[in-house]
Amino acid sequence: MKLINILTSFIVIILILFLNSSTCNYGVTAFNSHRSKLQLDEQLRKSVPPKVHYSGKNYDSSYNSDEICKFNIIIRVNEWSTDDIENVWELSGLFEGDIMPNSDSKIRNGLVDEAMRWPNGSIPVYIDRDNFDEDDVESIMGAIDEFHEKTCLVFHPYDNKTDKNYVIFRGNQAGCWSSVGKQNEGQVINLQNPGCLSHGTIVHEILHAVGFYHQQSTYDRDQFVKINWENIKPGREHNFNKYDNRTVTNYKTEYDYNSVMHYSKKAFSQNGNETITPLKPGVEIGQRKSMSKKDLFKVRMMYKDHCKGRKPQGVIASVPLRITSLLS
Repeated sequence: MKLINILTSFIVIILILFLNSSTCNYGVTAFNSHRSKLQLDEQLRKSVPPKVHYSGKNYDSSYNSDEICKFNIIIRVNEWSTDDIENVWELSGLFEGDIMPNSDSKIRNGLVDEAMRWPNGSIPVYIDRDNFDEDDVESIMGAIDEFHEKTCLVFHPYDNKTDKNYVIFRGNQAGCWSSVGKQNEGQVINLQNPGCLSHGTIVHEILHAVGFYHQQSTYDRDQFVKINWENIKPGREHNFNKYDNRTVTNYKTEYDYNSVMHYSKKAFSQNGNETITPLKPGVEIGQRKSMSKKDLFKVRMMYKDHCKGRKPQGVIASVPLRITSLLS
């Protein structure tokens, strides 16, 4: 028992020394773990983001602008279960179900657009605690942990003195949705609770914000899946459009059936039958567990010039963000 206590004390000391001396290479000072809750609260009050520019209320008028605010949609998400024929992200009424378009950057501006990258692979975030309890915050942080463990991207607490562009997690509108890539002056990842706080769903929406569209939208998808147009809900056919290779890129990887960004087989089905059928027998699509190996490769390729050789940071990189989130 004495040995265990000594080892525990040693580990705590090492963590404190690490956090105090940390010079994180994403340009943000880590919070000291010994700061009092009062000190952190005071700092956090100074770092509350201004009004978000891309908040879900000012997107392109060609889309159904009232869908995400309809009370019946909110009820449907609240009552949604995994046994339902619809995916929870289909309920928002947005482009491809969960992509928030906007008037400044039309949906055709895609993955190959360098302006939509997060500089240095560094993403400021703020979690709105008016919408989430501590368990919800832990779910969000668990998704962020996966990025810290497996990619070179770094998510850090929003600082109103230095961060013009940032992501704010909210849950006050209907459905699960995000913009694609970096938007100017703030953007929302909406995770309605309940329904949108599973690990894979959060990872999926973060990947949209990082800069990724859905896998089945790629220009060569017809070589790998069949779209069953007769089974798609009327008016939702546009959700199955393809992009050309000037808009999206697969970074020279093969089509990824296992991508966390792939639609499920019955996405937007009007009759319970498959809307997407894989041409490769026996494969499953639409998993929402974690990023696939090809998802991770694409993130590395997209941000290789921004990360400049930086390796995954590990869960320890999430410690400052966890402190911020849990006290905000």
